[in-house]
Amino acid sequence: MSRSPGSPTRKLITQAGLNSWLDELAATRTLVAPRLAAGVPLYLRVAGSNEIAWGFSRSLLSVKQAFFPPTERLMVIRKTGPELQLEETLPEEPQIVFGVRPCEARGAKLLDALFLDTPPADPYYASRRENTVLIGLACREMGPTCFCSSVGGAPNNASDVDVMLYEVNDGYVLEAVTDKGRSLTDGLELEQCDYDPHEYRYASQNELADPMAIQWPELFDNDYWQKISERCLGCRACAYVCPTCRCFAIRDESLGTGEFERLRCWDSCAGENYRRVAGGHKARPEKGDRLRNRMLCKFNYYAVQTGLGNVPACTGCGRCIDVCPVGVDITEVLGDLVRQP
Repeated sequence: MSRSPGSPTRKLITQAGLNSWLDELAATRTLVAPRLAAGVPLYLRVAGSNEIAWGFSRSLLSVKQAFFPPTERLMVIRKTGPELQLEETLPEEPQIVFGVRPCEARGAKLLDALFLDTPPADPYYASRRENTVLIGLACREMGPTCFCSSVGGAPNNASDVDVMLYEVNDGYVLEAVTDKGRSLTDGLELEQCDYDPHEYRYASQNELADPMAIQWPELFDNDYWQKISERCLGCRACAYVCPTCRCFAIRDESLGTGEFERLRCWDSCAGENYRRVAGGHKARPEKGDRLRNRMLCKFNYYAVQTGLGNVPACTGCGRCIDVCPVGVDITEVLGDLVRQP
């Protein structure tokens, strides 16, 4: 994302004006926004502002799916006699995603460290990232399971979106953050305002000690992992709702008549068969091993492997807490580990 130096320009847009702008965008481009599906807010294509789930606090799945879909076709394989033909299916359709919370945008930035910044860049992810504009929506408050401020984020952080909207009494304050954002908003005739989002103070119910200060390698053989994993079902729901989990599996499926498609699908280290090899050997046969790997990946492995330094691969969105059917709470785990001798 390209940013220009200097103070950002913020302008006021009414709800009606925002609706009209989004309707215009949806008429000419692919507009994705939180939309209710069976009562659940999900990022889906919308035909206009009337389909947006206004007032939502957080979508069930994160904006990660806009760049790294749950299932995507990588190529079609055609076999004619001894000959093979490969047809790559790179995604090239431009899209605008509206309503992105700061924690989700930060998650996409963290994924960039692997899919873009670590050679070789992933062409499928890179194409979607390049062809996507993110319109962020600052949070009105921190939810009961949110802890973004404890992992380096903030509910009004505009760093990782192209356009940011802050909800105010008269509508929204609009801030164009990147060149993409300025290109998208240049035609809007809006009144400039002096609103400063950094003056607003959020109250968090989950202030944590710095998780990156934990001596993670020293806890590798700790008995705590087995203890906390007694609750875990290995259902992998935590990984699927996470903005930064990026494990995947590849499989080929027949389309009939000598054609096959190669698919990439989300996977998770919480699954019992994750990284099972020939002969049936499982690298992490116990639930405690898998839960430990998930935690160390978030707060140690990923930062080391991608050169992020002291930046965790967790955005503090709290989705994993909300979705866990047995109450495995990442903030509880972090609090327990801080107190380990």
